[in-house]
Amino acid sequence: MSFFISPAYAEGAAGAAAPEMFNILFLVGFGLIFYFFMWRPQAKRAKEHKNLVGGLSKGDEVVTSGGIIGKVIRLDDDYVVLEVSEGTELKFQKLHVAAALPKGTIKNI
Repeated sequence: MSFFISPAYAEGAAGAAAPEMFNILFLVGFGLIFYFFMWRPQAKRAKEHKNLVGGLSKGDEVVTSGGIIGKVIRLDDDYVVLEVSEGTELKFQKLHVAAALPKGTIKNI
């Protein structure tokens, strides 16, 4: 039966190099986009937050991730105690401190 079907021979392999190179460039380009638009900004924010939390000291005015504004009165290794009003103290994890405020912000509110 094979005498009815003519044999098919492959062309030279020179045509296959272009699609492989395109695929490699596509993957490299996708990796660069992922790095510059996702990983690098997130690492930068994490570094800034680590510096913020590490630089907290007694008397700093901060805002938590929940929006509570308070003055730092005590610090532990993992926790910070904030005075949110006269005689009211709340204990938070340091990781939940979102931003440091300029001195005198609480009095102006």
